[in-house]
Amino acid sequence: MLLLTIPLWLKATFWGLVSGSALIVGALISFFTQVPTRLIAFVMAFGSGVLISALAFDLMDEAYHRGGFDSTSIGFLSGAVIYSIVNYFLSKNGAKHRKRSGDQQKKESANKNSGLSIALGSLLDGIPESIAVGVSMIEGGIVSIATVIAIFLSNVPEALSSTAGMKKSGRSAKYIFGIWIGIALVSGLASFCGYTIFKNFSPDVIAATVAVAAGAILSMLSDTMMPEAFEEGHGLIGLITVLGFLSAFVLSKLS
Repeated sequence: MLLLTIPLWLKATFWGLVSGSALIVGALISFFTQVPTRLIAFVMAFGSGVLISALAFDLMDEAYHRGGFDSTSIGFLSGAVIYSIVNYFLSKNGAKHRKRSGDQQKKESANKNSGLSIALGSLLDGIPESIAVGVSMIEGGIVSIATVIAIFLSNVPEALSSTAGMKKSGRSAKYIFGIWIGIALVSGLASFCGYTIFKNFSPDVIAATVAVAAGAILSMLSDTMMPEAFEEGHGLIGLITVLGFLSAFVLSKLS
């Protein structure tokens, strides 16, 4: 009953924080325990499948029903282009291996810009998902629980892998947890903005915004999560990705 009296903008912020908090959970597990690299790869593959399902059956479907093919297509491609361009420049400055769990991440002494680039890259990966959470509440004021769960489940392995790599490269606990706590807070802010800013726009603009988030998420999966999962997990990655996809698909139909 309490949630019924809470303003919708605050609900949007809350759900953004919930999905972003998974990054802190993953970082805590990875920093204080020795998680096998192969297990991290399997969890990342499952998370990739979950996100692919969420963007296909929730985000893209919502965008299409709001704005049709034109707005959805333009937004989807724009999201992919924007993410790819920004990711390219960040990768050139030390963020290329930000989700790697091995020894690929450079030490700060080897590249003075790498610390900032990793932080910005991680932020780039999380913002589209959070905006999508807020936008999903515009119609009816009810969050897509399937989308929140999908983002939460995918954020855990992202932080697991990235934290392991940061730790091996000599990053301090203050730096590592500062990044994830900061991004979790920004996730809440991005979800808040997704709801408050776009609720007054036309269905076409809202549809394009949702599709932008979907395009950015798919690009992120292709550029970072899936390559890391395959390199460390090899032959079982396809099956585990399918299991993640199926789990999220069932969840979306039951919610």
